[in-house]
Amino acid sequence: PGVSTIRPGDRITVPNSLPASRAYPADATPQWRATLASLNVDAAVPKAAKIVVDKSDGVLRVLDAQGKLIGQYTATMGSSRDPLPLGNWKVLHVSPNPDWKMNPKILKTVDDNKEAQIIPPGPNNPVGVVWIDLSKEHYGIHGTPHPEQIGRAESNGCVRLTNWDAARVALMVKGGTP
Repeated sequence: PGVSTIRPGDRITVPNSLPASRAYPADATPQWRATLASLNVDAAVPKAAKIVVDKSDGVLRVLDAQGKLIGQYTATMGSSRDPLPLGNWKVLHVSPNPDWKMNPKILKTVDDNKEAQIIPPGPNNPVGVVWIDLSKEHYGIHGTPHPEQIGRAESNGCVRLTNWDAARVALMVKGGTP
């Protein structure tokens, strides 16, 4: 407080931005562990009992078994062309470091005559570092290679988070989470 300029040699105090734990789940592949570590995602996350996507507030909320808020993340959800439909679904499964199947037949912004492509895994993949598959066909919760657009840009109907937030949510949920 009261400091307007920081000079070389000045002492500053900052929050610890490194995870307290990197004891990721035993079933996590070495690649997924490396991705989580590169995003500074803490392994010690609370377990989700429910996810609520709130289009009016532009957030995804994670609740525990008592209904207590344990995570809230700014999200992009759908667009005027591809709105996120309202409904109650469940998480089917989590796919870390997924490839992305660009299917022109289901993407309204891509010409149907364009050939389908498979984009390999990686942080620049259109679905980012993780795909959380939902029981609504073709819909999921996923990351993005463009974190600066979260809450500002539109999506093809899915719920899009930053890669680091999507990775945190992926560690909180399991198949069957509503």
